[in-house]
Amino acid sequence: MVQYTLAQSPEIILTVPGKDSAKARDKAMDQLVELIDAGKLPTELEEGFGPQQLIEVKEPPADGVSAEDSITQAVQVLSNLATLKLKVQESRTEAWEIRKAVDVLFSDDSVTEEEITRLKEGFKVLKNFAQANLRYQEARSKAEQARHVLDQALKSSEK
Repeated sequence: MVQYTLAQSPEIILTVPGKDSAKARDKAMDQLVELIDAGKLPTELEEGFGPQQLIEVKEPPADGVSAEDSITQAVQVLSNLATLKLKVQESRTEAWEIRKAVDVLFSDDSVTEEEITRLKEGFKVLKNFAQANLRYQEARSKAEQARHVLDQALKSSEK
């Protein structure tokens, strides 16, 4: 079974046997015409409305995410956080040294070609640190939920 809806009326669901195909969309259009003829369609459709404008409705899995799956996902999120934290810590000192050296570009002091070369080579470290730090911050906010999931799962074993 495949289900379709309309952008103009998402509450209307047209159910057709089979998979999403041109034939199934044509059958859904037939149902739509019947609704229009019966005066049961709450919106007016523009001239030229066609089967390609039908929106397929995808049902989420019936059972959703099991408790075990959510625990596994939580552990993976926390593991990712741990990896990112190490990555950020390993490159933080070097990145900040390079960041301080960037200030020389904005001063009137003269610089050597060697300093500029070293600075240009350091930009990669600076970029990698900044990107890893952003990923760490995002992962940290996701990890709060993961920690909560684990706390709930562990709560029952405390008693």
